[in-house]
Amino acid sequence: MTFSEGTTATEVSALEACMWEATRTRDRARDGSFVYGVQSTRVYCRPSCPSRKPRRDRVRFFTTPAAAEAAGYRPCKRCLPQHEGDPLQERVLAMCTQLDAAIAAEGALPTLADLSAQAGPSPEHFQRVFKQTLGVTSFADADARRQERLKAARKRGEREIDAAYWVGFSASSGSYERAIAQLGMTSATYGLNGRGATIDCAAVETPLGILLAAATERGLCCGRLGTTAAELERELRSEFCEATLQPAGEQTRVWVEAIAAYMAGERDWPLLPVDVRATAFQRRVWEALRAIPVGTRASYSELARVLGAPTAARAVAGACAANPVAIAIPCHRVVRQNGELSGYRWGRDRKLALLELEACTARQDTSTPL
Repeated sequence: MTFSEGTTATEVSALEACMWEATRTRDRARDGSFVYGVQSTRVYCRPSCPSRKPRRDRVRFFTTPAAAEAAGYRPCKRCLPQHEGDPLQERVLAMCTQLDAAIAAEGALPTLADLSAQAGPSPEHFQRVFKQTLGVTSFADADARRQERLKAARKRGEREIDAAYWVGFSASSGSYERAIAQLGMTSATYGLNGRGATIDCAAVETPLGILLAAATERGLCCGRLGTTAAELERELRSEFCEATLQPAGEQTRVWVEAIAAYMAGERDWPLLPVDVRATAFQRRVWEALRAIPVGTRASYSELARVLGAPTAARAVAGACAANPVAIAIPCHRVVRQNGELSGYRWGRDRKLALLELEACTARQDTSTPL
C-alpha cells in the first residue's frame, strides 16, 4: 500500500493493523476509506464484504479501487467495491419506493422472490441486506405494506374476509391481530372511516399557534399545529369522518395540557402514550425520535445509523415527515447533516422555536412520563 512521504514503518504497520481489524470485523463504517485485495484470487473487496475472510498474509490494502485495479486486482462481484455507496442497498431503497407507488395505485404487489430476483443476489443475501438497510425484516415490511392495502380495501367498503385474502393474509383473524397492533383499532373500524371508534379531541392555544390533540383510550392518535381550530378539526374529520369525536375527557385533557405547558416553557417534555398507525420501519424511527434527549439535535444520517440502517437517511426523513403526533413524537429534533433546519410538517418557524425552547430549558432529565 502506498502512503505519503515521511510515513514511518511503525506508522504503516499501525495503519494496516487498523485496516485489518476493520476487514476482520466487516466494519461498514470503513467502506470507502480503503479496499483490500486477496493475492490468491486477485480480487479486491470492501471492508464489509460478506465473503469468507482470507488469511492476513494474503491480503494487500489499497487506498482506492483504482489503485487495486492498477495492481492487477479485479472487483468482487458480491460487494461491488468499485461503486460509491452500496449498490444493493440503493436497489433495496428503490424497490421500497416502487412498493409505495404500487400501494398508492392499488396495483399488484411483487413477491419477495420477485424482489430478490431483481436485486441480483440470492434470496438469503437479499434478506440480510434488506434488514441492514431498513432495520426491519422483509417479512415485517411486507406485513406493514399489507396493512396499507387492507386499509384501502376496507375504505372501499369490501368485506373483511375479502379484503384480508386480497392483500395476502391467509386468514382474516390474522389481519385483525395485525390491525389492532398497528392501527390501534380493528381494520373493520378503520375501513368504516372510524365508525365505532370514540376519539377525544381538544384544541388549545399555545405560543406556537393552535394545538389540536386527539386521543383514543390507548393514547394520542393525532397532534397538529395550525392557525385555527376549525381548520385542524376539518383535517381530523377527513381521516376519521365517521368516528365519534367528542370533547376531551379527563385523561386526554391532562395530556393536552401537559403539551401546552411544555410549549409555554412551564414544564418538562412529557413522555406521553401514543396510539398511531405505522409501518414497521416508521415505528422504529418514531421510537428512536422519542429517545433523543431534550435539547439535543440529531441528523437523519445519525438516526439511520442508530437504527442499524446507515444508508436509510432518506427513509428516516420520510418517516419523520409522516409523523402524525406533533411534540409527543419529537421529529423537530432532527436536522440536516450540516446542522441546518430541514422541513417540518407544521412549519420551519415552529421547528426553530421548539428547538430554541428546548435549548433554553434542557436539564439532565427532562422527559417526564404521565
